[in-house]
Amino acid sequence: MENEFAKHETDYIKQYEKLGFTDSYRLVNENLKSLNTEKIYRPAEVTIVNEHRYEGMSNPSDMSILYVLKTSDGNKGTLLASYGPNADLELHEFMMAIPAAQKKNDDVLPPDAETSVCEE
Repeated sequence: MENEFAKHETDYIKQYEKLGFTDSYRLVNENLKSLNTEKIYRPAEVTIVNEHRYEGMSNPSDMSILYVLKTSDGNKGTLLASYGPNADLELHEFMMAIPAAQKKNDDVLPPDAETSVCEE
């Protein structure tokens, strides 16, 4: 059976919000901006906790990536961005500028995240 959970970014976002990753971010003038606090972060102030990549359900060329982020001041949130042919190159450059030691692949979701989202 196919994993339907992994096909929907919003399912992961909801689970991360339950774990305190409630902020959202966007790129402004080559820096990351919190949409909640409006604070600006440079690459050295950001840690990528995890990332999830998706292909469009109806069009595989519609690709996106969900970044799960922590900042140096303890702010936590997510950023959903295009990648592949439709990627935002400035955002990609920002993410590449984050120091390698701050690029993790932490499994912070509870093991039952897939089940709990699908059963809601």
